[in-house]
Amino acid sequence: MHMLEVQNPWWIGEPDRDWELFEKLTYRVRPKWLDELSLRPFSLNFVVGPRRVGKTMGIKLLIRELLKKVHTPYAVFYFSCDVLEDYKELLEVLNEYLRLKRRKSVKTAFIFLDEVSLVDDWWRALKFLIDRGELRSDVITVTGSISLTVGRHFETFGGRRGNGKTIEVMPLSFYEHYNLFYDEFFPSMGEEVFENYIETGGYLAYMNGTLKVEELVGFLKADLKALDRSTDLARDVMGAILDKAPSPTSFNAIAKVVGISPHTARDYVELFEAFHVLLQVLYLGGDGKVYPRKERKLILRDPLIVRAMELWTRRRIDKAVLYEWLVQEHLYRKFGEVYYYRNSYEVDAIAGNLKVEVKSGERRGRYPRDVRILKGPEVPGFLYNLT
Repeated sequence: MHMLEVQNPWWIGEPDRDWELFEKLTYRVRPKWLDELSLRPFSLNFVVGPRRVGKTMGIKLLIRELLKKVHTPYAVFYFSCDVLEDYKELLEVLNEYLRLKRRKSVKTAFIFLDEVSLVDDWWRALKFLIDRGELRSDVITVTGSISLTVGRHFETFGGRRGNGKTIEVMPLSFYEHYNLFYDEFFPSMGEEVFENYIETGGYLAYMNGTLKVEELVGFLKADLKALDRSTDLARDVMGAILDKAPSPTSFNAIAKVVGISPHTARDYVELFEAFHVLLQVLYLGGDGKVYPRKERKLILRDPLIVRAMELWTRRRIDKAVLYEWLVQEHLYRKFGEVYYYRNSYEVDAIAGNLKVEVKSGERRGRYPRDVRILKGPEVPGFLYNLT
């Protein structure tokens, strides 16, 4: 029971350490994704995203809000699963809480299992309790950074998620980053804040001095090892991706450079994608069809991730490439998809009703009227207004 009390200090009328830390931060924000979670029983929510993007702090802020609404603090249960080894230990913890819930006559509980994907076969414990009807009047929210291992088991919960949602948490967008400093957008301020964004990315922890760039590399290596993958091979694949950027490439081309099979190259690219490090931008033909067999653009999803990968692979990425990647990432966040086109002219990003070409230098070549040409200084305003 002691382990449960330590992680739920509000049961004994004490504040959570993270609430106190939050108030002391220079840069802080209540994440918008909290409003997307389902809080109606029965719900099984999944919150996925890279480490240190604020999933835990977001959950703790939600807990603080919930405690003002529930009849007893025992109706809110939080557990950080990184201290557990396997699903049996997770089941023990959950059963212990359910016994307490019955003793305290709690009808509906809000259960938060943080970093559950670090626990071997974690899904077995939850599935067992859901199938027995033990959680039918509760709201369970599960967070995980190794989204691949979480993702593999989404289907395990088919028909068992109730009103639950899947939320992807990413580092702050440029709009969110800008709003930390100013309420209104001014182009001169936009350029200044954008220069800052290129340095820090959307990681509040980095801006607040509680995260170092090299730690992002460490997290990535730890996640790779957890899935029995080679960190050296992963670094070589990432190096090959950065060498080719921002041009389209193929699994065959990466495989050739690294000296592995195309199948292995694809496996590592898909791993990076599952870790929310990278995004695959596929070719969209003039006929409106997507061609997954054609070369694809591989983009990194946040400026701080770019800096971490530069450090790891000993490469340098040109600022013009970063501009293109940011436009593609932000369009992806808004529309849920992004493609590119290449023929006699190139379109870096196609999403929704937008076609955008990012130009760092002078405009060259002729483009159809529906293609928006973005010069470097126009990028901040474009990204800000996307939201």
